Amino acid sequence: MHPSPLARIVHLWLTKTSSARSGIALCIAAMAVGAGCGKPAPEVSSDNAATTAQAATSAAAATTVSPASPAVSAMQTAAPVASGPLASTVHPALLDPSKATAKAPDSYKAKFTTAKGDFVIEVHRDWAPLGADRFYNLVKLGFFDDVRFFRVVDGFMAQFGLSGDPAVSAKWQSANIVDDPVKKSNTRGFVTFAKTGMPNSRSSQIFINFGDNARLDGMGFAPFGEVTSGMEVVDSIYKGYGEQPNQGLIQSQGNAYLDAKFPKLDRVTKAVIQ
Repeated sequence: MHPSPLARIVHLWLTKTSSARSGIALCIAAMAVGAGCGKPAPEVSSDNAATTAQAATSAAAATTVSPASPAVSAMQTAAPVASGPLASTVHPALLDPSKATAKAPDSYKAKFTTAKGDFVIEVHRDWAPLGADRFYNLVKLGFFDDVRFFRVVDGFMAQFGLSGDPAVSAKWQSANIVDDPVKKSNTRGFVTFAKTGMPNSRSSQIFINFGDNARLDGMGFAPFGEVTSGMEVVDSIYKGYGEQPNQGLIQSQGNAYLDAKFPKLDRVTKAVIQ
């Protein structure tokens, strides 16, 4: 099935430079009238060549602000935050995504520890079996330890799942899984894998819905779990940077980039299967 026009346009928005977005924004706005969509989908860029070129061409890409994004003054005055050891040092198995093949239990819980407190995601394999299996393996391998909530949009969602270790990111960029049918809706507290506008593009990024984002259901975003405790912790995740962090620079520079440019980002310190 070909991606919908809206999905393709949102994908273009996320992968183009800010100078190219003005025309795309008009198109998105026009479609929003008919589709009822007020925010971009939680997609991830699959155009690695474009993001790599952008990162190499100008460090200013790290602080590019769209018209709807918050100002950057806060991140220029805050002190950097120290990261933990590289993920590949602590969890060497992360350098081999082919090891992420364990079948998840029919239902299980994953506890995420942050500086704001803990939250628990309860996963149901029958909702989205391939997503549930991938999430189970990511947690077991330690993928989410010391990762940042790099895209947090008030009233929309909190997105995370890009490794703070560029070596790990390089291994997982193309480690995609096949799409699951959408059986549950993207409503408050439900947890879903991010993807591009292309089929079968889910890898390691997930998002937690802050509100009713049922419009994402028709775009193929299949929830696999739900936050069953600690949603108040999720609500308190820092939102001041919005969508400013550049995914290409996160992939190429890891937590070093985020800690220097966006030091107020909240992080997962530890994730475990309960």
